[in-house]
Amino acid sequence: MKQILGALIVAIALTGTSAVADPSEERGRVTNLPIPRFVSMKAERGYVRRGPSQTNRIDWVFQRSDMPLQVVGEYGHWRQVRDRDGASGWMHFMLLSGTRTVIVQEDLAPLHTRPDDRSDIRARIEAGVVASLRECEINWCNIRMGRTRGWVQKTQLWGVEADEILN
Repeated sequence: MKQILGALIVAIALTGTSAVADPSEERGRVTNLPIPRFVSMKAERGYVRRGPSQTNRIDWVFQRSDMPLQVVGEYGHWRQVRDRDGASGWMHFMLLSGTRTVIVQEDLAPLHTRPDDRSDIRARIEAGVVASLRECEINWCNIRMGRTRGWVQKTQLWGVEADEILN
């Protein structure tokens, strides 16, 4: 029994996970924050590298501050990020912010005054618009673009999990 328990402890130490870990509760080894999680670009320009160091090749450059990204891995000062198209690479943590933003995915998505399809439509938002995420209910999120605020169906956004509730 001691040998089995010892082997289990070694296996846990090597993998960094527990034997009964829930995938939705995975934590980053560096920050202890949830993996995956959404962040946004702090900088106007961010290099996405093939690996977690400045010696790795730059695969592409993000040139849009506030763009939402999903952190899917951590290594030292580096975060492995994924964009809405599924492309991933490594960025230095100083280029990222914990401020939540979303990208509107559906063209001319209605921005409602309340989280209800029957409420007044305040505006229609073009696909690709980046907005600040203020709060989310089960099916709706409250977003802000400049001075304009309102509610959008969660399915029309990228940068928030389907089951995520934010207050």
